[in-house]
Amino acid sequence: MASYKARLKEFEDIIQKDEIDLKKLKTLCFNGIPDEQTNRALCWRLMLNYLPSNRTSWSETLARKRELYKQFIEEMIVNPGEVSHEEGERVDVTFSDHPLSVNPDSQWGTFFKDNEVLLQIDKDVRRLCPDISFFQQPTKYPCAAVVNSGGAKRLHRRVQHSVLKSANVERKGLGITRIALATRKAPEDYHPLAEGSEAHWEVVERILFLYAKLNPGQGYVQGMNEIIGPIYHVFACDPDPVWKEHAEADCFFAFTNLMGEIRDFFIKSLDEAECGINRLMNKLCHELKSNDHTVYMKLQQQELKPQYYSFRWLTLLLSQEFPLPDVLRIWDSLLADPNRFSFLIYICCAMIILLRDQLLQGDFPTNVKLLQSFPPTDVQIVIGKAVELAERKQGQILFRKVATYR
Repeated sequence: MASYKARLKEFEDIIQKDEIDLKKLKTLCFNGIPDEQTNRALCWRLMLNYLPSNRTSWSETLARKRELYKQFIEEMIVNPGEVSHEEGERVDVTFSDHPLSVNPDSQWGTFFKDNEVLLQIDKDVRRLCPDISFFQQPTKYPCAAVVNSGGAKRLHRRVQHSVLKSANVERKGLGITRIALATRKAPEDYHPLAEGSEAHWEVVERILFLYAKLNPGQGYVQGMNEIIGPIYHVFACDPDPVWKEHAEADCFFAFTNLMGEIRDFFIKSLDEAECGINRLMNKLCHELKSNDHTVYMKLQQQELKPQYYSFRWLTLLLSQEFPLPDVLRIWDSLLADPNRFSFLIYICCAMIILLRDQLLQGDFPTNVKLLQSFPPTDVQIVIGKAVELAERKQGQILFRKVATYR
């Protein structure tokens, strides 16, 4: 208990200073942020470069960013024919714009184009973290511009699963890339809440939609919902209501910053680039070969390529391989990694080595299934093994003993 309290005090001492020492903070976060500690959301905001290290500038930064996000909602969610806020009258869409207009500036054209992206986002967020009920629950702070719009800006209303085709990701084969068409709504989909309320998945849907609109060169790619899920969950569960109230806006910018670091994982044309996903998978193979040549050769002999399992591990930062509480603990270390995301490689390598006995005994189908559905494991064991591999590679002690606080 004494060491636990001392650890909490270490966090408090760093965060309460006017100038936060990010290097020291990351060292603490790498070892895990205790669940009882109210600072995970704040630490993540800092490590994702949303908040500057100087506390005196926080108020100005937060006010500016949150106001900007309100503008995004107002300007980017286009609804042709909605009531004009200035005149209080409904626009006559038949005068200069209509659903069949070919004018590139047509609001209706934008509306239909947006819906193509929204369709996939809507389907994905309705299945976010199905092992917990959080995303189906109502947020205490629904977006006023949306819930007071009479339903005009509620995005889920713009797509009808019973009519439009949607892409269903099958979690097998080459990572997350195998897609099958479906025309019915999946039974596990989350349902929208009544007018005046918003479920957390509806909030995430809006964030992803705005991100896609503001990043047309990349747009929305399946799997981004799994990246934003942990961030939003942490921000929306902040015990401090002052921070929690702005979880949506803060999450948008934190997610945008993270995607700026890993966006190449989602761009197929960059797969072979230095920062592309194929290079990461090659690094993983190299680490496995260096640390357990026997297991490496077994997988090579079976032609069990890393694309069959590690594509999803690396692209989604392990967000689908562990329960959410374990994912949060893993991300404490990943976000604190000074060389993001080199430690991710060591965690993935540790996962394979920890399955050593089963892999050496299993045939190809058994091993593929084992790696694609990583068995329940104490996440501290995985991280501890990853630290061991990282320290062995560098020939020195890189990190302090991994804490067991979660």
